[in-house]
Amino acid sequence: MPRAKSPAKKSSAKASPQPALASLRPEGLSFLRNLARHNDREWFTPRKAIYEAELKEPMLAIVRKITDAMIDFAPDHMRPAEKSLFRIYRDTRFSSDKRPYKTHVAAWWTHQGLQKTSGAGYYFHISAKEVVVAAGSYMPEKEQLAAIRNWLLDHHAEFRKLLRSAALRKAFVEFEGERLSRPPKGFPKDHPALDLIQCRQWGLSATLPAAAALKPDLAATIIRYFRLAAPMVDALNTPIAAAQAPRKKVLFGLNQAVSRLG
Repeated sequence: MPRAKSPAKKSSAKASPQPALASLRPEGLSFLRNLARHNDREWFTPRKAIYEAELKEPMLAIVRKITDAMIDFAPDHMRPAEKSLFRIYRDTRFSSDKRPYKTHVAAWWTHQGLQKTSGAGYYFHISAKEVVVAAGSYMPEKEQLAAIRNWLLDHHAEFRKLLRSAALRKAFVEFEGERLSRPPKGFPKDHPALDLIQCRQWGLSATLPAAAALKPDLAATIIRYFRLAAPMVDALNTPIAAAQAPRKKVLFGLNQAVSRLG
């Protein structure tokens, strides 16, 4: 008599989660719109899982895709996606604005070795209203500010040439930040680079409609902007890196030996 077939055993293996898409879904923009209206912990806390699924994970996927492409034009800016992605939480310690959350999601690629400073780098953010893509030195520290200004004394012509590139002018606008009303202390008032030296920041930005965040080619679009801006970012990082480099220590007695040889 044939033996009855035993019922098939159910597989205990769980299906692996689908990787996040490198773009947002409409639910992500909807979350940002609602967060702008309800910027408090009572609203956000029970919806944190939605934030992570609809914003944080897609943003990490976008950042990874962009970072992988940087091997070709910005290898010194490559870093783990988790290091590039900004937190959604605002630092309210020294601000009169006590709203706890940002109403956009953003990422920043700084130059290796300048992680604890600003430097010049690449940035983008997504809000419910727009996508902003930017590159340059936005908030240079005092020493970096001085380094860039001194570099511009001798290299302003080549820097202007970079900014006047037809491709750059078509894609970007220059930062409209605060400027000094007079030359910085120690800089000549009649120098041909004075307009650049009086700046507090140098860089480029482009604003895209919020709908761009929903398109599958979002990462590719940002990569194209970053690639165009790479020569300008490299130029700004040249004096910053030189100022950051540790000075070589002179060995005891070396100066005396050199003087004898001379």
